[in-house]
Amino acid sequence: MTSFDVQQVREQFPILRQQIHGHPLVYLDSAATAHKPECVLQAMLDFYRTDNANVHRSAHTLAGRATQKFEQARQRVADFLHAPFCDEIIWTRGTTEAINLVAQSWGRQTLQAGDEVLVSAMEHHANLVTWQQIAKQTGAQLRIIPLLTNGDLDIQAYQAMLSPNTKMVALVHVSNVLGTVNPVAEVVRLAKQIGALTLIDGAQAVAHAPVDVQALGCDFYAFSGHKVYGPTGIGVLYGRREILAQLPPWQFGGEMIKQVSYTDSEFNLPPLRFEAGTPAIAEALGLSAALDFVSQQQSAGAETYQQQLLQHLIAGLQHIKGVSIVGQPAQRQGVVSIVLAQAHHHDVCQLLDAQGIAVRSGHHCAMPLLNSLGLAGTLRISLGVYNNKTEIDVFLQALHQALELLDD
Repeated sequence: MTSFDVQQVREQFPILRQQIHGHPLVYLDSAATAHKPECVLQAMLDFYRTDNANVHRSAHTLAGRATQKFEQARQRVADFLHAPFCDEIIWTRGTTEAINLVAQSWGRQTLQAGDEVLVSAMEHHANLVTWQQIAKQTGAQLRIIPLLTNGDLDIQAYQAMLSPNTKMVALVHVSNVLGTVNPVAEVVRLAKQIGALTLIDGAQAVAHAPVDVQALGCDFYAFSGHKVYGPTGIGVLYGRREILAQLPPWQFGGEMIKQVSYTDSEFNLPPLRFEAGTPAIAEALGLSAALDFVSQQQSAGAETYQQQLLQHLIAGLQHIKGVSIVGQPAQRQGVVSIVLAQAHHHDVCQLLDAQGIAVRSGHHCAMPLLNSLGLAGTLRISLGVYNNKTEIDVFLQALHQALELLDD
């Protein structure tokens, strides 16, 4: 293992100090939501204790302080994603809302019969159902990019599917089921050749490796705060400035207007045009603190450490009889899904919980993917920066014992 100081990291997460059913908590479900370090909790508490006010709407001191910190958080996100301008950062409730924003604003305005939207076979429902429904509403066609047998994107099939009719390619950066890291820069490059826009679902990527939207070249990039050690209820949509300027609002109300009469309204410039109503102010400040935390851990070697931990997990799973790993992608981050020959994933999940171990069972909001693999569900193990080798070993032993118990 690398010299990364995971114990120092763990001390920053109060939730990890508890026991579940008399056992130390072993949390292996960070792909569903990551825990929050003390700095995130403190940032939100400090706001409510000292600066609580609405933003952009008053000249008094508290409102000024709240607005300044809120916009500093927006700049922090821009820096984290290496976005050129902070007005390319739109606050949302999460990845799902960010994708819906693009589909409703850009999609309704642009798509028509004969147009095509491409998504991959490994998409989360947020990036599948959204485009599926907008295609039905506009007469466009949704096309599915197939996977190779190892769980990687079939890049040759993707290239063959591209045509002048392709208007949007919406792709997950890292699969929440397979852990596959997609070749986003190559996907974007090929899409640009035929004039298609690209949207990348980064929900599972940002916690594990640095993201540079300029290097990727994408038009939109979305992620959720709670999966990157930040609060729930806050997310981000990055969009290229020149594209956002052309898009209509998709929600209406306060904040997103310049002038209003009884008969018409003039809308604000981006990003405020897309942020109707009172935003999640404390959550934005919490997310900013989370991104500071993630950047610090990345500088300390977290990416290498997490990859080593992932390989230790995979090696252990390969030695347990009756366990099969779903997918063998060329590059994997943070997630391993398994199927069990002689046991149901829900039963094993409950037995593990009885020993204080949290994993996830089910279809992981990717029903079509699992159906295509002939699976009703999997047991998913997902890692965070706070996990350590001892926890992996505890999980592997408990899994082995659970399978023996259910096989009797």
